[in-house]
Amino acid sequence: MKRLLYPLILPALWLSTLQVLQAQDEAIFSHYLVNPILINPAVAGFQDEYQLFGHVRAHQTGFSEFPKTYALSYNGPIGNTFGLGALIMSDNAAQLNRFRVQLQYAFRFKLGDNVKLGVGFSTDIQQWRLDNSIMDDSGFDLGDDVLDDYMNGRWFFDASVGAYATFGENAFAGISVVNLVQNRLDNIAVEGGAGGPLQYFTLFGGYRFLLDDGGIELTPSLLVHQVRNAPFEVDFNVLAGFFDRQFQAGLSYRTTGTMSLLIGTSISFFDLYYSYDFLFDQFSQYNAGSHEITLAFRFQPKPKGPKSYNRR
Repeated sequence: MKRLLYPLILPALWLSTLQVLQAQDEAIFSHYLVNPILINPAVAGFQDEYQLFGHVRAHQTGFSEFPKTYALSYNGPIGNTFGLGALIMSDNAAQLNRFRVQLQYAFRFKLGDNVKLGVGFSTDIQQWRLDNSIMDDSGFDLGDDVLDDYMNGRWFFDASVGAYATFGENAFAGISVVNLVQNRLDNIAVEGGAGGPLQYFTLFGGYRFLLDDGGIELTPSLLVHQVRNAPFEVDFNVLAGFFDRQFQAGLSYRTTGTMSLLIGTSISFFDLYYSYDFLFDQFSQYNAGSHEITLAFRFQPKPKGPKSYNRR
């Protein structure tokens, strides 16, 4: 019976996996808490330091071909008002692969003594491709135009805009509007398509509390986002730092039924983070949760000053 059903459901599984990965275009990582440029291009160069992040995420482990995501990102300031960032990402889910390159551009301003504002935008191009090995499967339909298109490699272009601000030393908030191009194409393709260019968005904000003079701080934050092919979602986060952030621990709950536990350490210019996500729904009994690891390097720009000459 299973052999008879397998050829019927396999193409549907391929297409549903494609939709799931498309839904993860934004906020695919849990570690936006420590690297918010993953969800907002306006953060590029905002911290006045050069930042290099490497991310590895294994989704819903326990299956033989569970989805895996790898990303390398950089951002840093250029002068006093401009920031530049870049992201390279690779996704793999069974026979479906995606390669994505994104560039981020941001401008920074000071509004008075306590408010710092960044506005930015990003452009990205990505390719989706199905492995040729699916042709060896009995469920493959050679005449399926969608599958043939993705086997040859399908290219997409998209863009987003964002704003990010800090208020004093402790409060922060940001908004990004994502999938501007794909959303526009969807509305054109579907007659009478509604939603407009602001249909998909991400809101992120929080406040950092200093509990005592011993270097202990607590940062509750909230993420609200609506992305393509995914339900509306809210993340409730709490990130605690100890000994001037040398040790960090975090807890997140998503309204889609996911809990995430995070631990990390910061030593000089090096950061290391690990998180484990687990589900509360019935699907949790079929997978071993998701794992994510982030390595980060931070470098301060060299101070600008008058040049000195060694006269001999």
